[in-house]
Amino acid sequence: MMTVIIFILVLSVLVFVHELGHFFTAIRLGVKADEFGFGFPPRVFGFYKDVQGKWRYLRGNKSLDQLPVGQEAASTVYSLNWLPLGGFVRIKGENGEGKQDPDSFAAKSLWRRALILAAGVIMNIILAAVLLSAGYMIGMPQSLEDASPSAHVSKAEILVVETLPNSPAKAAGIQSGDVIISINDQIVSSHEQLQSLVAAVDGQAADFLIRSGEEEKHLEITPEIIAGTNTPGIGVSIYSSATIRYPFFIAIWEGIKMTGVMFWAIIMAFIGLIAGIFSGAGVGAEVAGPVGIATLTGQVASLGFAYLLQFMALLSLNLALINILPFPALDGGRLLFLLIEKFKGKPVRQSIETWIHTIGFWLLILLIVFVTYKDIARLF
Repeated sequence: MMTVIIFILVLSVLVFVHELGHFFTAIRLGVKADEFGFGFPPRVFGFYKDVQGKWRYLRGNKSLDQLPVGQEAASTVYSLNWLPLGGFVRIKGENGEGKQDPDSFAAKSLWRRALILAAGVIMNIILAAVLLSAGYMIGMPQSLEDASPSAHVSKAEILVVETLPNSPAKAAGIQSGDVIISINDQIVSSHEQLQSLVAAVDGQAADFLIRSGEEEKHLEITPEIIAGTNTPGIGVSIYSSATIRYPFFIAIWEGIKMTGVMFWAIIMAFIGLIAGIFSGAGVGAEVAGPVGIATLTGQVASLGFAYLLQFMALLSLNLALINILPFPALDGGRLLFLLIEKFKGKPVRQSIETWIHTIGFWLLILLIVFVTYKDIARLF
């Protein structure tokens, strides 16, 4: 239950900030937002200013077109809705109507419409930078190799990324994600120290203290000469990690830098995924849907708040990349139609665009259902 609650909170923040970007940009550029809601409909209640400038209370899921004469909404309706999964914004003219109204999305210039559509993606990138900056202020896990000289380093540890097949580590039961704490009661805190302690064992059985999840266990492992090298080892790929903390202004800069690094890594991973599909390699287990992400969220949250901030930043950047893709029903798909309008000299017929976005929406729903099925099957 706690995993579900944390997942809903995380998803709500990411979606809410995305929609907030669309909302503020639309208002700033003179476009009316008919409704800005927290959560998804049906509506619980809402507040708005009517045509006389008086605040009104709106109860239930009544359509805004059904408001009594003299009580019509002259400004945005701010609503609270039953499904607590982020939020939404209804922008006047977003479906092509009201081209004669100066406060309609459809009446605005091409660059203004493009900026409103791109604002959600931009806000998700900004959110990632804010989360990472906050993480660096309180202390966040990072590779020791990437830490700058001004960093305050604590809680250094060796994380196992991968165990080689037919290796001593594999035979002993070491898994990806385990932490090597000590060898023969000597604390291990760096890659060089691990190599030195393994070499000092000189091929004899050694006592490895391993942390797997919340459990610590002693394993007796005898290092061997690893194929492809002339040095003894236990057959693991490792990651030297520590809790890194920076002073306030440096933390902001490091957060911005890490946002760029993470976003580029996500882009390259996505390109690799697409290339794998077209080369016949298929989609691997690294693709997760709502169930898989919820499971990961619970696991990351159990590690600590700083880890959760880092994971939220990763999800926010993934959401930004997915939304900017030129696929129907996504922000990128709508931007693509604006690009076509730019080169064509006139917009695509609204009925055609709506039809294409509808097909894209249902294709996305089918994809989510398929990936969710794979997530559930993986759990069992």
